[in-house]
Amino acid sequence: MDFCSLEEKLVIELDGGQHSENQAKDGKRTRFLQVEGFHVVRVWNNEVLANMESVLEYIRQQIPKLPSPHPSPLKGEGEKIFPPVE
Repeated sequence: MDFCSLEEKLVIELDGGQHSENQAKDGKRTRFLQVEGFHVVRVWNNEVLANMESVLEYIRQQIPKLPSPHPSPLKGEGEKIFPPVE
């Protein structure tokens, strides 16, 4: 695996050309990780190099529980962002 978050149970695999030859091995590893509770996201190396923003957006869409990189300043767990108006 190329990147892993134990806290989020997220694995990101960056696949190059060699992965088209190792699909059975990759599939076995993916199934093992899924059984262990991990969400596995695979992206092609060339996509990362050519279009990083799209890859990051794709990963965000695949993992809805991950926090947004641009959280709303008005949203929170009962936190007050601004002092009350009197």
